[in-house]
Amino acid sequence: MADNQDVEEAKTPATDKSLQDQPPARKSPTQNQDQRSPPPELRDERRSRRRSWIIRIVFLAVVIAGLIAGATYYELTADLVSTDDAFTDGNAVTVAPRVSGNVVALAVNDNQVVHKGDLLFQIDPRDYETARDQAAGQLEVAQAQLAFAQAALEKARVTFPAQLAAAQGNLAAIRGQLFKAETDYRRQHTLAKAATTQEQVDASTASLQQVQGLVAQAEAQVREAEPVPQNITQAEAQTKQLDGQVKQAQAQLAQAELNLSYTKVVAPQDGYITKRNVNVGDYAQPGAALLSLVTPEVWVTANFKEDQLDRMRPGQKVAVTVDAYPQQKLRGHVDSVQAGSGSKFTAFPPENATGNFVKIVQRVPVKIVIDSGLDPKIPLPLGISVEPTVDVGSGKEAAR
Repeated sequence: MADNQDVEEAKTPATDKSLQDQPPARKSPTQNQDQRSPPPELRDERRSRRRSWIIRIVFLAVVIAGLIAGATYYELTADLVSTDDAFTDGNAVTVAPRVSGNVVALAVNDNQVVHKGDLLFQIDPRDYETARDQAAGQLEVAQAQLAFAQAALEKARVTFPAQLAAAQGNLAAIRGQLFKAETDYRRQHTLAKAATTQEQVDASTASLQQVQGLVAQAEAQVREAEPVPQNITQAEAQTKQLDGQVKQAQAQLAQAELNLSYTKVVAPQDGYITKRNVNVGDYAQPGAALLSLVTPEVWVTANFKEDQLDRMRPGQKVAVTVDAYPQQKLRGHVDSVQAGSGSKFTAFPPENATGNFVKIVQRVPVKIVIDSGLDPKIPLPLGISVEPTVDVGSGKEAAR
């Protein structure tokens, strides 16, 4: 065994020498790359730095984009003023009868479209027809009396001067008789008693007295006939009085016909029937609101804050969105700004001069007229919420 160990020891140096004489083994590309790559700590540091730069660049881009978007938004919205305290407004006409009576016919229903002059409902006309006929009869009587008075006036203008002339002629004739009677009287009283008789003397005296009486009577008739202008004026006054009665009767007839026409209640203008409160058989009273008529004209009443009115002027363009119909986009313009805040016209306006004062931003109603966007098939009810946006930058040239 010792010999075997010597043989192995003798072989070992030779083996080592042979191994040393062999060329070194080639390394794989992966081993070379691993020897050239930096350590993991250095790679992590570089990766973190790269990520940090990317984050900074992205953040800077986001900031720049935000600034651009903000500037663009400000540029686009700097001249826009809007409010959600706004609603549609319009004219609601209250329809009420002007005469009383039972409703005998109803020609409309709720939310129906009517046009000016269309029949809404009718009141029983029989009482008013009777009143009209009675007024017509009174007018005929007054007209007949006036015709008689006019004829009498024409007659008076002829007869009164003729009566005066007749009275004056009669007086002249009687004065002639008076002259003869006076002559006979003097002759009978101057003759000797032998040349006449007492009977003749008495007869001359009686004749003179009789003629004197006729003269006095004729003079009275003349004085009675002398006021010819006054008599004619009296006849004219009677004619005017009867003419006034005729006009009064005509007015009564016209009122009766008007009351009869009031039994047919018609639409004063185009619109939609709302708040109907009448049915056939109801007793209508004058002035009682039986229905309302909403006209087709609709505008927007927007209550802007007082600090939003600085640049708002009539004529500026307005875009209106309707809560009930989001797809309906309305266009309009500012018509006017109310000359007073809403609180000024309340039932109990604030009294800031008394008690403690707390400043509250007031709202002022602004009327906005709708120019386009209305759909006839989609009527806008009054009082629904809208949101107007006023372009206070528009209309600058017009304002200047």
